[in-house]
Amino acid sequence: MVTPEINIKRATPQDADLVSHLSKITFKDTFRGTCTDKELQRFVDNAFSHDVTFNELKDEEDYYFIAWYNNVAAGYMRLKENYTEYAAIKKYKALEVKRIYVLKEYHSKKIGAALMSFALRFAAEKNYEMMWLGVWEHNQKAKLFYKKWGFTDTGDSHNFPIGNTPQTDNWLVRKV
Repeated sequence: MVTPEINIKRATPQDADLVSHLSKITFKDTFRGTCTDKELQRFVDNAFSHDVTFNELKDEEDYYFIAWYNNVAAGYMRLKENYTEYAAIKKYKALEVKRIYVLKEYHSKKIGAALMSFALRFAAEKNYEMMWLGVWEHNQKAKLFYKKWGFTDTGDSHNFPIGNTPQTDNWLVRKV
């Protein structure tokens, strides 16, 4: 029996099409049914376009990592030092987990765990004190995942509309 291999590698601007593709699929899988299909499509076309993704990947301080499962891109995450959206985090050197998404056919393969473990090591190596993230209030699976990794709900939230449909993310934090 061959043991599956998970490799995590930093994405480059040359990976823009792949990251854009992964972003669109995983976001739609997560938010389908929470707004109109038209709103969802417009959102992913804008937020995860090739150009937007390419420009983010060019930023040396915007860290994208792709998880490869047996040499197939199975998911990705985006980490960034960011204080603009959650003011309370400004008192720490903090790293935001902006995205961590895995294709649904790989959900049982420990890809998310590999990405989170990588993120925690990365944060420690870069001397961050805290990590934080926003999680959609109705994504119970993700909330349980983050709780398992030591993230706690701050009680703070922010609006994250998709088109005209209101959505709310809860802010979670954890010490590094």
